Amino acid sequence: MTTLVTRAVRLGTRPSPMAMEQTGRFADAFRTRHPGTTLDIIKITSEGDAHRGPLSQIGGKGAFFTRRADEHLLDGRVTATIACAKDLPGPHDRAPGLTVGAVLPREDARDVLVLPAGQPPTTLAELPPGTRVGTSAPRRAALLRALYPKLTVVPIRGNADSRLAALDGSRLGADVMIAALAGLRRLGFAHRVTEILDPTVWLPAAGAGIVVIEYRADDPEIAQLLDAVTHPPTRTLLDAERSVLSALEGGCLTAASAHAVLDPDTGLVTVHAAVLDPAGGPALRSSADGPADHAADIGRQAGRALLEAGAARLLAVTP
Repeated sequence: MTTLVTRAVRLGTRPSPMAMEQTGRFADAFRTRHPGTTLDIIKITSEGDAHRGPLSQIGGKGAFFTRRADEHLLDGRVTATIACAKDLPGPHDRAPGLTVGAVLPREDARDVLVLPAGQPPTTLAELPPGTRVGTSAPRRAALLRALYPKLTVVPIRGNADSRLAALDGSRLGADVMIAALAGLRRLGFAHRVTEILDPTVWLPAAGAGIVVIEYRADDPEIAQLLDAVTHPPTRTLLDAERSVLSALEGGCLTAASAHAVLDPDTGLVTVHAAVLDPAGGPALRSSADGPADHAADIGRQAGRALLEAGAARLLAVTP
């Protein structure tokens, strides 16, 4: 494919192993489509990578990186950034002038249970009372309290690979942990999965398993390059799920779920959304469907239905 853009593209990314793996996959796709364009990888660190307290104190590691990455975009140090969609702040809580330019094909959106190496397989339901389950995600913590109240939720820190090492070395502060299946697969740790959690019960995060590349909306040359790398069906799912968060004014630290499904035969997209009670009470759920070219409207419809059902009360709950 011949490109009209001759200037180098500078892509900002976190330096973690998982971020570098997904950056490598995007870089391969980008260079295949645009062999005449230089793509430089710029590693961006943030206070979230060094912070050792609860992630909620800083808005979440993903949110902290996003703010730093947005600064790099807006002042021209990079021309695009890459991140996991589930780790982004809500659409309402982003710097103006930035937009999604490329969306990679969705991977698995499900969460999984991981045990220390060498332990016999088991499930969340079979864990003994008082087992400490590690997670830093409010959605996962709320699901644990609602579905498995006999278990104890504890916050954990670090990237996926460091968490696994800490779990195996009894340094994590948790007996087991919940992780994203897509992330473990990216790092070659799929064999560590003990139980894949049913997404109809263990509700996925908005944007789970989706990698996005963002850019400045006033940069049409970069928009042209990134559009060629986008997977349109996944873009439809992302637009629907992110619109739920927008309606709720939520983000990566909101105890909520939005999961969209696209029917390739009918072209209809269905959005299943929920706001969870951080204290473990009943969740509120909604769904909406319609044509794929109105995905964002469908997501907003599902989000507004949750608000009309009283979701604001749950969104304000502190566990």
